[in-house]
Amino acid sequence: MRICVIGPSRFPISEPFAGGLESHTHALILALKRRGHQVTLFAAPGSDPALGVEHLAVESFTMSETARQDVGAMPVEWMHEHHAYLALMLDLAQTATARFDAVLNVSIHHLPVAMSGLLGVPFFTTLHTPPVGWIESAVRISGSTGTFIAVSSHMRDAWADSVESTVILNGVDTDRLLPGPGGGAAFWSGRIVPEKGLDLAIAAAELAQVDLDIAGPIFDPEYFERSIRPRLGGRIRYLGHLEQATLFEHLGRASVTLVTPRWDEPYGLVAAESLAAGTPVAAFDRGALPQIIDERSGRLAARDDVPALAAALLEAARLPREGARERAVAFCSLERMVDEYEALLGGAQSERQEAA
Repeated sequence: MRICVIGPSRFPISEPFAGGLESHTHALILALKRRGHQVTLFAAPGSDPALGVEHLAVESFTMSETARQDVGAMPVEWMHEHHAYLALMLDLAQTATARFDAVLNVSIHHLPVAMSGLLGVPFFTTLHTPPVGWIESAVRISGSTGTFIAVSSHMRDAWADSVESTVILNGVDTDRLLPGPGGGAAFWSGRIVPEKGLDLAIAAAELAQVDLDIAGPIFDPEYFERSIRPRLGGRIRYLGHLEQATLFEHLGRASVTLVTPRWDEPYGLVAAESLAAGTPVAAFDRGALPQIIDERSGRLAARDDVPALAAALLEAARLPREGARERAVAFCSLERMVDEYEALLGGAQSERQEAA
């Protein structure tokens, strides 16, 4: 198939990944290309050239001085993204039928959804985020013109008032991410922002009296300086923003991985990666995490309950590592995810050919 992927414009699809969306997109595209599909990715400059990327014009629009004086003017970054996706969708409206068999939108922007009916080819949107106003509005207006994919049952249910969606769980490469020996410090990774709850993970590790290694990009410097940096040292160590190979090594050496969101995680890629490395997970019972973690692979604690998380951490660390690995292979594999995407996209292509 000739597949167009509309990616995020804010961060490039390249290592070290800004987050789970970028990591997911990278893995999915490479897997589709290995299976012989022709993939063209529209994403931010700096994205991995191996993906077959065409850059979105993220910063090519400059408002006139008159427009800037409008008291209702949107922020500059918002206008950059709006301009990039508007230009892309208008171009695809003219060229998609000749260039592509299907379009897969993994961006978190409303314009690809709102304008999907103009393209004349099967259009798919992966719902990576809970409902937000701009996207919800676009979904409700154009919901009948495309197929929606939820990254978990939790996401399907969250969007149910606006649109029906097919669940395709995110996957991790269990051939690349191999089991490690374990036995090391507890581990936490992700974007360092308040909603990811790193301060709660540190508090739980301190209460359990275990070492904790931390990895991830600092997206909120004020939060890091106020709530994280003063607690570093001794048992708590910050490793920086790591490339995937190094991140996977730390996951494999960890005794347990902490996943501590203050919000309902749409999926929880860190948890799936940890399981693939054979490392059990201790997490808050939120979002899709109960769908990923079972009794053999981890323990769940009541949301925001630090003493319960500390207890879950110690229990999870004692679980046999085979249970975590077996859960990842059976439930979280990249090959399973790509099989399901391929079947969904290919089915729409067959229906289109039959209708023609």
